[in-house]
Amino acid sequence: MSRHERIKIAPSILSADFARLGEQVAEAEKAGADCLHVDVMDGRFVPPITFGPIIVEAIRPHTSLPLEIHMMVESPERHFEQLRDAGADRIIVHQEASAHLHLAMGQIRDLGMESGVAVNPGTSLSAVEDVISDMDLLLVMTVNPGWGGQPLIPSMVDKIGRARAMLNGANRAAATLEVDGGIKADNARLVVDAGASQLVAGSAVYNDSVSVAHALARIRAAASPP
Repeated sequence: MSRHERIKIAPSILSADFARLGEQVAEAEKAGADCLHVDVMDGRFVPPITFGPIIVEAIRPHTSLPLEIHMMVESPERHFEQLRDAGADRIIVHQEASAHLHLAMGQIRDLGMESGVAVNPGTSLSAVEDVISDMDLLLVMTVNPGWGGQPLIPSMVDKIGRARAMLNGANRAAATLEVDGGIKADNARLVVDAGASQLVAGSAVYNDSVSVAHALARIRAAASPP
């Protein structure tokens, strides 16, 4: 990523107040978020159960921002069409959960959405080398998936750098390199300097300490080159 490009921020609604979800989604858009990150968990690939197409459909009228769906589920391909119909713009599948990753990415694109691939902290980047040309986004998990509020795993910063080198080396510098897990104002610049172009932030955006607007402004200021 060029140091002159604007850093993109994707608030994760997993940390939002579900009692006023529409309002919190609208707050993020007004505050300058670039897209919204929706974590779908099935209780099998990861222990928690969150939400699915019904929630995507419910928040779609409250924002014009792109909705990216992070599929932490087994057999994610069963839900692609439903999510598209609910208003999803991008679907991110886990390498670890997709037995036929190349096929799944093609299905996503055939449905008119962007395709992304996520890799867990313990998964080598070599596992996705053969599908780089088919992805619009590579998501490097900097925590083990399933729960919000975890601290960023320090060793993942080097992995972000290797992911950037891998994308650049494959002439895929334009693909989004997203980082998810423990992102806050005090480490945003670290991961951006390593090569990230989009940051997922949950508890750092949605919390009881500061407004969504103030939280997003702090992260963007911290992450942006001088």
